[in-house]
Amino acid sequence: MTASRIAVLASGGGSNLGALLEHLDTVGGAAVACVLSNRADAGALARAQQRGIATTVLDDPTDGAALLAALAAHDVGTVALAGYLKMIPAEVTRRYAGRMLNVHPSLLPAFGGHGMYGARVHAAVLAAGATVSGATVHFVDEVYDRGPIVAQWPVPVAPDDTPATLAARVLRVEHVLFPLAVAAVATGRLTLGADGRVLGRSALADASAFAFGTTADLPGAIGARLP
Repeated sequence: MTASRIAVLASGGGSNLGALLEHLDTVGGAAVACVLSNRADAGALARAQQRGIATTVLDDPTDGAALLAALAAHDVGTVALAGYLKMIPAEVTRRYAGRMLNVHPSLLPAFGGHGMYGARVHAAVLAAGATVSGATVHFVDEVYDRGPIVAQWPVPVAPDDTPATLAARVLRVEHVLFPLAVAAVATGRLTLGADGRVLGRSALADASAFAFGTTADLPGAIGARLP
């Protein structure tokens, strides 16, 4: 099937956007059509502009009709939330059900939900005394961090970790897992069934083997990271 065009929504510097663009440069099959942000000074917009990718600043992130219009203007079929800190309006999550992904810096459902983002997540992990954290990619619905989980990648929590050192460790695996999942959805190899089950997770293992030569090159078998 023809790959759908990808929109990326981001509120910050856009390191996950950068990882996605680099991954798509390597594997092909899909492309980022536009990058949208709730912040005019978001670094993600500058990254996109350097690549010649269309950008949009959302005047009102709660305006679902405006967001849908912006996505339709670029014929977007897949939406990737890469550090986007605003709630997606319900009419948008319904329109893009099974075609919108988010990456979260913990092993959901732990340390997720409203107000749990960035350093707050990692501080909460450390305060709880957890010995393992990680990254989660999930489909998006109308509730923060609740949608069906696509894949997770655990990382150890070191005894001397700070929120910053843990964040850096988790971000490294986000930069691998998130692009794999977004590309798999955009090319139709990973889907959400009518019953809410995630279908085609093997596409992530297949993609990792293609992109990295072998899953043995990754820190742990990718199958261990799939629910």
